Amino acid sequence: MMWPAIALLTFVTLQRLGELVLARRNTAALLARGARQVAPEHYPAMVALHAGWLVGLWLLAPGRPVDLFWLAVFMGLQALRLWVLATLKDRWTTRIIILPGVPLVTSGPYRFLRHPNYAIVVGEIAALPLAFGLPLYAIGFSLLNACMLSIRLKAENAALKSAMILK
Repeated sequence: MMWPAIALLTFVTLQRLGELVLARRNTAALLARGARQVAPEHYPAMVALHAGWLVGLWLLAPGRPVDLFWLAVFMGLQALRLWVLATLKDRWTTRIIILPGVPLVTSGPYRFLRHPNYAIVVGEIAALPLAFGLPLYAIGFSLLNACMLSIRLKAENAALKSAMILK
């Protein structure tokens, strides 16, 4: 039966496309307010990594059964993603954008983690392939994502520190 896998992949694809639209809108608005983008050089590689992850799932997952445990984990992560988006509101973007003079958000999930969205993405990159019974795929993309996050977190933390937002 292919429809559960296709329905789930369609949901994730539409969600990611919607997030790109939201991110583009928020980025433009932040830049118009005097924000600046930091470390844009790794952004295309990050987009390619996430697109490759999703395209690969479209190639491998249709027709595979969906494991309900890992689906529940993935859907729980979606609830946390919505919490991040609701907390950041118009400051949420997929790029590293620094808005001078504006303090970091410290409410919502940011009370518990400095970068909750990245923690959620780590979980998603593993949980969705595991929901389709693809553990090697989950491990491979988790390792690639870990490499990307090491670059991104270093750049983001340095930018926040240089803007004296992060102590």
